[in-house]
Amino acid sequence: MIWIYREFDLKNHSRMAESVKPMPIVKPEKIVLSSEAQQQTNRKYDKAMRDALHPSLFRRSVVYRLWLFYRHLLGLIVGGYLAYVDNLFSYKKSFFRFAFARVTAFFLRPLLKKELRRQPFEVQLRWRLEMLGPTYVKLGQIMAIREDILPKKITEELKRLLDRLPQIPFAIIQQIIEKSLDARVEELFWHIDQEPIGSASIAQTHLATTKKGEKVVIKVIKPGIREAILSDIKLLKISAVVLEWLIPRYQPQMIINEFCTYTEKEVDLTYEADHAELFAANFADQPDVVFPRIYRQLSSQDVLCMEFFDGVKPSDPQALKLDPKNLQKVVDLGAGAIIKMLFADGFFHADLHAGNLIVLPGPKIGFIDVGMVGRFDEKITLNMLYYFHALVNGDIDSSVQYLMAMARVDKRGDPKGFQRAVGDLFRRYMLRAAAGSFSLAQLILLSVALGGKHRIFFPVEMTLMIKALVTFEGVGLLLNPNLDIPELSRKHIRGIYAEHYSPKKLFKQLMRGVPELIDVMVRMPEIVAESTRFFRLFMRAPAPENPLAGLRSALMAGACIIGGVIAFVYGAPPFLWVGLFVSSVVFFFLGK
Repeated sequence: MIWIYREFDLKNHSRMAESVKPMPIVKPEKIVLSSEAQQQTNRKYDKAMRDALHPSLFRRSVVYRLWLFYRHLLGLIVGGYLAYVDNLFSYKKSFFRFAFARVTAFFLRPLLKKELRRQPFEVQLRWRLEMLGPTYVKLGQIMAIREDILPKKITEELKRLLDRLPQIPFAIIQQIIEKSLDARVEELFWHIDQEPIGSASIAQTHLATTKKGEKVVIKVIKPGIREAILSDIKLLKISAVVLEWLIPRYQPQMIINEFCTYTEKEVDLTYEADHAELFAANFADQPDVVFPRIYRQLSSQDVLCMEFFDGVKPSDPQALKLDPKNLQKVVDLGAGAIIKMLFADGFFHADLHAGNLIVLPGPKIGFIDVGMVGRFDEKITLNMLYYFHALVNGDIDSSVQYLMAMARVDKRGDPKGFQRAVGDLFRRYMLRAAAGSFSLAQLILLSVALGGKHRIFFPVEMTLMIKALVTFEGVGLLLNPNLDIPELSRKHIRGIYAEHYSPKKLFKQLMRGVPELIDVMVRMPEIVAESTRFFRLFMRAPAPENPLAGLRSALMAGACIIGGVIAFVYGAPPFLWVGLFVSSVVFFFLGK
C-alpha cells in the first residue's frame, strides 16, 4: 500500500476501503476440509487476504516493524518541529529572531508529504497512528482517555481515530471458524449471515442461528491481526524506555504498559468469554441486568459465539417511545449497574458507551462487547466507594483525602498544592450544583487532570471509570433530560454503602477469619512459651561492645596535645602547656 513507501495521501484516506483489492468469495461447498487440496486452498486464501488488508500487517519480521515504527516516529518528530515553528508568534518571526529554527524548518519541510507539512502536531499524530495500523490505533485510543496526563488538544484529536479495516470476505471467516472449532460450519450452525454486522480493526461479527434454533452473534478475530499486534507490542515496550527518558512528564512507559496489558487480552476471545460470565455471576441477583450468554462449545481463542440481544440502543427513537415509568426504570437499572460495577464489585466494563448498551423488553438493560474490563483491588475499591460517597454528599475534605489515597506521587510531586487545587475545584462545583449544573464525571476528570500539573498520577482504571460515568450521565440525560444525576447517584451509592456495612455481610467477614482465630487460640500456650523463652534469652544476653568506646577520651587527649603545642610556641607560662600535656596522657590512659 502507499503508506509503506511514502507519506500517506490524506485526500485518499476516506477512500481507503474502496481502494482495497476485492477478494473473490469462494462458495462454502467448494472448501475441502482435509487433503492436499485444502492446504493449497488455505495458501490461496492467505495470499488473497493479505492483498485485501494492509500489507504492513503481514510483514511479521520484527526488524521490518521496527523500521516502519521509527520511520513514522522520525516523521512525527520532524512534523512536530515544523508545527512548533509555524506556531511562533509573528513578532518572533521578524528579522533574525529564531533564525536558526526557521532556516532548519525550511530545509526539513520538503521531507514531509505536502498535506502534512502545515498540520498541527496532534493531527499529524492521529494520522500516523492510523497509518501504522490497528495496534497503534488502539494505543491512540488508550492515550485519548488519559486526559489526566496528556494535553487536551491531543486527547480530543485522538478521539477521532478510525478503528476500522475493510471487511474480510466470508469465505475466509468460514475457514477461520472451521479451523478453530475443528468442524464444518454446516455441522456447527444452521445458518450464518455472510454480510457482517460489524467490522473493526481486530474482529468481525456475523449473525447466526445454532442447530437448536437460537439466534447468536459470532465474533471472529481477523487473520494476521494477532501476530502483527504481538510484534508491535514487543517494539512498543522497547520504545517505552526511550520515550520515558525523553518525555518523562507524560509518563509514556506507564501508558504503553497499560496499553499492552489490555491489548494482549483483546486478541484472545477466551478473555471476553470469561468476562461475560464473571459479569453474569456478579449480577445473578439482578435479573433485569443481563450479559450475553456464552456458547463455550462454539467458542475458542479466535471465535466467540454469544447470545444475540434483540433490543434497541438507548439512542434509538424506539427507546424514547417507552412510557415514563419504564423509561425511568431503564435509567435506574443502567445507573445502578454501572455504580455497582465500579464501587461494589471493583470489576467494570472499560469500553462503555451508548453503543454497548441494549434496551430489552421488560424493560431490561443489556451490556455487550465486554472484551475490555477494568479491575480495582479490594483496597482501591473501598477507597473508590468512600471517595464517591463523600463526593455525592458534598464532603469536600473527605473526598480529597480518599482521592489522594489512590494516587502515586512523583519524587518531584506537590501533594499539598494538589490537595488545595482539588479542594478549590470541588467548592466551585458545589456552587454550580446549587444552580442546577453539575456533572460528576466532569468533576472527577478535572480533579484527576490536576494531578498531572502537580506530578501526581493515577492508574488507568481511574480514567476508564470516568468514561463509564460519562456514559451513565450521557445516556441518562438522553432518556430523561430532567434527570437529577447527583440524587440518582446518592440513591445507589447509599444502597451499596448499606449493603457493605450490613450486619449480614459484617458477620460473613467475621466468620471468614474464624478459622485463623481458632488456630491462634489453640496454639496460644505454645506461642506464650516461645515468647517467654525469647524474652528471657534477650534479657540475659551481654550488652554489645560499643564500637565508639574510647573515642571521646581520644578526642580530648588530642585536643590537649594541640593546645599544649600552641601554648608552648606562643610562650605561655610553663604550668599551662605542661598541664595540657599531662592532661592528654591522663585522658589517653583513662580511655583505655
